[in-house]
Amino acid sequence: MLHSLYLDHRLWLNGWLRRRLGCPHSADDLTQDAFVQVMGSRDLLRLEQPRAFLTTIAKRLLFNHYRRQDVERAYLEALAALPAAEQPSEEVRAIAMETLLELARLLEDLPLPVRQAFLYAQLDGLPYAEIAERLGISLATVKRYLAKAAQRCYFAELHE
Repeated sequence: MLHSLYLDHRLWLNGWLRRRLGCPHSADDLTQDAFVQVMGSRDLLRLEQPRAFLTTIAKRLLFNHYRRQDVERAYLEALAALPAAEQPSEEVRAIAMETLLELARLLEDLPLPVRQAFLYAQLDGLPYAEIAERLGISLATVKRYLAKAAQRCYFAELHE
């Protein structure tokens, strides 16, 4: 089943991804990632609309791809603002990038103000009062938001 699905739809999916990405290498990578996800799917045996199924997987992969690019871009901009003497090593950069991507994944389905409050507190080190002012919310709401985000991170760590 998987073999025929791959043979019948790989080129179509790759073309679909190339049109959206404009990069053949990224399209190739995401095409392979999509079929790796298909391998783990329980729906494979009763698949009636393979292109719709593959499109759904590919859209999720595209979303993650773009999110990763956004996080990487923001991190590189922050690094560029640092003086040369304060630039982290390549190893530290890689660890920081993976941490930022994991944080983005954990927080992605929280409401935007909750994510913003968490990032202001954790990355920018802002005090609660300043976070409240920036977001136009009460101090109690800041505390509630930060507790919600911290809870998400804590319970995600327990389930790994």
